[in-house]
Amino acid sequence: MIQLAKISQIPEILTMTDACRLAMEANGIYQWTTEYPSKKAFENDIERNELYVLLHDNEIVGCIVISLFMDEEYRSVDWLTENSKNYYIHRLGVHPKYQGQGCAQRLMDFGENFAREHNAHSVRLDTFSQNKRNQKFYEQRGYTRLGDIFFPKQSEHPFHCYELVL
Repeated sequence: MIQLAKISQIPEILTMTDACRLAMEANGIYQWTTEYPSKKAFENDIERNELYVLLHDNEIVGCIVISLFMDEEYRSVDWLTENSKNYYIHRLGVHPKYQGQGCAQRLMDFGENFAREHNAHSVRLDTFSQNKRNQKFYEQRGYTRLGDIFFPKQSEHPFHCYELVL
């Protein structure tokens, strides 16, 4: 079941995203840090009703942020659609013990359907340039790779921006 996250779930969400960070680091992918994703980011996501969690037997196994807000870093990207009604996916994560079971697909299906139901032009996101698995995941879903952006507090490596026109 996918539902809006609650403030009371933040500790469990942070435990899940930290497990994701550790699993990525074990594979040489330094995409998330001990500072990102942060409690404050998730609090803001919940306040704006943008954070959703995937539950399995009442346990949080994944999360996704679906937002209309365009981060400043995205302004330099030459997007395929005009900057008017676009949803941005952030902080997609699935606990490592549930990866490979279609959870990320379910979360992305949810996010893309949400955007369609709200008459969006597209879904946009970024993924770490060193995370080839994620790049393949989005490309197989029909996303087009566009420009690169940087988050210096996270990594010296770029993040690739992707867009799916709806």
